[in-house]
Amino acid sequence: MAIIVQLIVSMLLFFVLFYGISFILNMILKVTWLMAFVYPFIVIFLMDGISTYAYITNPGESFSAAWEGIINLSLPDILMLGSGFVGIIAAGYTIRYLRKAGYQMF
Repeated sequence: MAIIVQLIVSMLLFFVLFYGISFILNMILKVTWLMAFVYPFIVIFLMDGISTYAYITNPGESFSAAWEGIINLSLPDILMLGSGFVGIIAAGYTIRYLRKAGYQMF
């Protein structure tokens, strides 16, 4: 039971975290769907366990290890990362709605 509560709290935190980051970046940069395109790279860097420098020095091995890391994600990881992506999409729609309603940010 405690694991289910922890999963739900983690999903909520990922949603709120990425909603907030995406909302702020959308306000500042005025590019609504930027985070939706950047998010897969964030997921790769979170899940692969490889340093960024290794992608430059040894790209073949690094990308194959990153692919293996993504394939071997467990269900709780997929749910948490999915809720983060839902937060990004929700922030994009929120910004679009606010811009259509006449709000100007910066």
